[in-house]
Amino acid sequence: MTVNCEPLPFTPTPSTQPAKKDFASASDVRWCPGCGDYAVLNAIQMALPRLNKARENFAVISGIGCSSRFPYYMETYGIHGIHGRAPAIATGLKVARPELEVWVITGDGDGLSIGGNHFIHAIRRNIGLRIVLFNNRIYGLTKGQFSPTSELGKKTKSSPFGTVDYPFEPLAIATGAEGTFIARAIDGDPKHLAGIVERACAHSGTTLIEVLQNCVIFNDAAWNHVTDKEVREDATVVLEHGKPLVFGKERNKGVKLAGTTPQVVTLGQGGATLDDLWVHDEHDPDPARAFVLAKLHQFPGLPVPVGILRDIHRPTYEAMLEDQIAKAVADKGAGTLRQLLYAGETWEVT
Repeated sequence: MTVNCEPLPFTPTPSTQPAKKDFASASDVRWCPGCGDYAVLNAIQMALPRLNKARENFAVISGIGCSSRFPYYMETYGIHGIHGRAPAIATGLKVARPELEVWVITGDGDGLSIGGNHFIHAIRRNIGLRIVLFNNRIYGLTKGQFSPTSELGKKTKSSPFGTVDYPFEPLAIATGAEGTFIARAIDGDPKHLAGIVERACAHSGTTLIEVLQNCVIFNDAAWNHVTDKEVREDATVVLEHGKPLVFGKERNKGVKLAGTTPQVVTLGQGGATLDDLWVHDEHDPDPARAFVLAKLHQFPGLPVPVGILRDIHRPTYEAMLEDQIAKAVADKGAGTLRQLLYAGETWEVT
């Protein structure tokens, strides 16, 4: 495990506005040419200065994988941790230092396989972590094995006859855990990605941003059917709070709900109008519709939603824990380690 704990002398003042370059380390960025990781790094380095906080107030925690080299490239504190354990490490840090901005960088293999349990519990606890999950549907660092998000039947080095695993849908998992901020972005749309990162920074609980990306070496066409500029407008729907779900190059397609089942309609045909369409409510306290959105593209003819699926307020784990400790101290006094060790059931061995 590598810990970046060099002193960070820069502190913004009213006359020193932090800039993107202040969050870029001197380390050479070592990702494959064309990798979407560059776009995510750029978006986060653009967004963090707008918080106007000193670099020593940030920490970037990662596990293992191509994306997990992220802490080396950020001029903040950081930990390049162990496989799948980034949410656990970040949880401990956030609880001990709740004033810090703690980011978790992970991938579909690191975060949803060996790290799946930590991922789920970080979300359900609503700890103030910013989780960015790079989803290229493959193990890239270890040279092309299938991952928990690889499609059924995917042929890889570890599944030469095709996978027989049904894939995880990361946002559906997060919605099932009742995550309070759930979003999806595409690496090839940096402006939209940066906007979602900024919204995540303003959220007080756990934030999850899934970033769809291709592994240019081992899974180059992973999301081509969604991300290529020629098809993107027909294959995706951009979620905007309070607006109907409209998509398509001609902006003439929409999504309506028949009960809980989404359907695609063509505006102007069969009497379909904007009034018939599903109006997105990212603040809906019931996660049911967010869950449908997370799996929307699994319905025939329906697009992949990008944007913020859910953004609701709920007390954070660290705030409730602080309140609990403060109340216990007020009721019982600060106590000592000796009192703790000798409290409850103890025995003496002779």
